[in-house]
Amino acid sequence: MSGADVAVFVALALLLIDLTIRVISVIVVPRNRRPSTGIAWLMAIFVLPYVGFLLFLLIGSYKLPKSRRDKQYAINEFIIETTEGIEQVSDADPWPPWFKNVVELNRTLGAMPLVGGNDARLVGDYDDAIRQMTADIEHAQRYVHAEFYILSYDTTTKPFFEALEAAVKRGVMVRVLLDHIASVRAPGHRKTVKMLNAMGIKWHFMLPVQPLKGKWQRPDLRNHRKILVVDGDVAYMGSQNIVDRSYNKKSNIKRGLKWQDLMTRLEGPIVTGINAIFITDWYSESNELLLRETRAITEDIIDDQQDALDMQVVPSGPGFEGENNLRLFLALLYSAQERIIITSPYFVPDDAMMYAITTATQRGVEVQLFVSEIGDQALVYHAQRSYYELLLRAGVRIYMYQAPYILHSKHFTIDDEVAVIGSSNMDMRSFSLNMEVSLMVRGRRFVSEMRAVEDGYRALSRELTLDEWHKQPLRSTILDNLARLTSAIQ
Repeated sequence: MSGADVAVFVALALLLIDLTIRVISVIVVPRNRRPSTGIAWLMAIFVLPYVGFLLFLLIGSYKLPKSRRDKQYAINEFIIETTEGIEQVSDADPWPPWFKNVVELNRTLGAMPLVGGNDARLVGDYDDAIRQMTADIEHAQRYVHAEFYILSYDTTTKPFFEALEAAVKRGVMVRVLLDHIASVRAPGHRKTVKMLNAMGIKWHFMLPVQPLKGKWQRPDLRNHRKILVVDGDVAYMGSQNIVDRSYNKKSNIKRGLKWQDLMTRLEGPIVTGINAIFITDWYSESNELLLRETRAITEDIIDDQQDALDMQVVPSGPGFEGENNLRLFLALLYSAQERIIITSPYFVPDDAMMYAITTATQRGVEVQLFVSEIGDQALVYHAQRSYYELLLRAGVRIYMYQAPYILHSKHFTIDDEVAVIGSSNMDMRSFSLNMEVSLMVRGRRFVSEMRAVEDGYRALSRELTLDEWHKQPLRSTILDNLARLTSAIQ
């Protein structure tokens, strides 16, 4: 066979492979995906068939391995069976007419019930949040459960780690979960692992990408939760990781970036619900089911029912069939009658959320959005900016939190009735790819405290206007639009 014949044969083979990839992609890619996501993947594959198809094989599936999904299902069934009919909520203040359906939605999706008799305190100072968590660990008698997306040993977090070590020495069982990829990428990771081992702490990576050890799933699926539970009496959850507020990255330090977060300290039966999230994740990573560390979810109800809060834990992520957090957020956005205030560092909504927000303004509901003036992740930052014009035209008021701070808090309030706080951003990654946990709180006292936090943000922000937006340079518009297209690829 001559060289020319070989060249023709290779060309025909490549053409056949190219055609096969395109045909298969048209059949496989759109299945059970949002149209926007399917179209984005098809565009990538049709423009760069081989690269696009390989990427799709690598990160095209957002589902966890079946064994992990089976564990999540088993835990959900256990929670539903053991909490049936135990909802004890306050009747001092009548529910909004729409609230019961939202509670039922969350129960159906995430298994956790709404429970009353709780107390909560917001902690908005970054260093103080670490101090308060450290203080509660210092009083631990039975166990400490810490689960964080990033957990790093540094000057700021040293007291936290020392409190864990002291707890171990006095016989307290300390268990720690940290996300594998996020923590490995954090500066000082090796030192952190060395300290955990030296302190005698039982710990595991979450969603480890370790193919040589048989541990593999889509590599950008991450456990983004931030949880601390002490003795089943006190819990913390919210947006803050255990790391210096600069994240110890040279680029952040050079730019002077500092993270602004919001945590909430919880007491009452809701602590058992938060602990159930940890127990589920511990079981997924270790195959150890911590039944002895559970307690009846109705225990420890706050005595002052007049001031107690009704709460519901809403876990979400690829271990669930539905996008629990997105469905909760949409239900609340459509239920709002007067005011919606959203705080999200990474705001890249899907079509459903954009419709919900813009429909709210058209219904006469006041909508405010707090975002950061600057970004720490270029792609997400520009994708977020691509939505600003449509939001401004719809009447949404956008407040940009002043540099050099990254407003990393994740929460929103609905009227004067309900607040949601947790680890979930309002972007497609948090809706589909990340394991998150949100807390829905009903109680005017808590919403009032959240409003005070929002007022503080507003005082440190500048409002973006449509006139200012129209003055942005063409290059920014191009970058924003390109980033928006890539954000749909999941």
